[in-house]
Amino acid sequence: MMLFVYSPSAVVCDNTISDTSCQALYLPADDAAEVLYPVAGGNAGRPFNCYNTAGEAGAANPDMVRAAISTCPKTCGFCCLTSDYNCRNVQFPRLNCATITAAQCRSTQWRTIIAEDCPSACGFCNSGGCVDGVMDCANDLSVCNAVGMQDFVNTYCQRTCNRCASTTAASSGTGTSCTRFVGDSSTACSAWAANGFCTNTFYTLAQRRQYCATTCRIC
Repeated sequence: MMLFVYSPSAVVCDNTISDTSCQALYLPADDAAEVLYPVAGGNAGRPFNCYNTAGEAGAANPDMVRAAISTCPKTCGFCCLTSDYNCRNVQFPRLNCATITAAQCRSTQWRTIIAEDCPSACGFCNSGGCVDGVMDCANDLSVCNAVGMQDFVNTYCQRTCNRCASTTAASSGTGTSCTRFVGDSSTACSAWAANGFCTNTFYTLAQRRQYCATTCRIC
């Protein structure tokens, strides 16, 4: 018999209210020493209040589950049901969506690719397939119009500076319906993609499709 355990995606998000408030809501003080919160790889039972009300037995109460998802998804192990994490990945991703780590979600090398191919792995479901490659772009909005910084902005600050291509997989709908791509005509596509060919708006959609349709996931 296979033992139930929580997947990393169950607890990958943050609570929308404070962790202390979530503890008070979903872990009664008199049970605190005995009840364990869900953790990745753990098999502790989900706190009762996350899915039901006192004295109500049987199936989960939908209203209680919705409330837990909206306020304390990490505490209750419901992260994978939140809107940021609950979406379909592309059918042919450029990396294994199931093995993506938190470090990759923050990585300049991987963030833009993950947003297009594996949005559910990093909470990018509401990003439309476009995120900043560098996480602190929004700290200084002047960079968007700075002379000499436009190549950097186009590659690493796409979302903050409104440089997102309109043809990314998630925003165009191909992330859930495209199952076939035109073959790459260049053998250099992997190297080009690593340098931003698939996401840099300097290159036109026609150019991407002509040379690297498969690598760039263009139908």
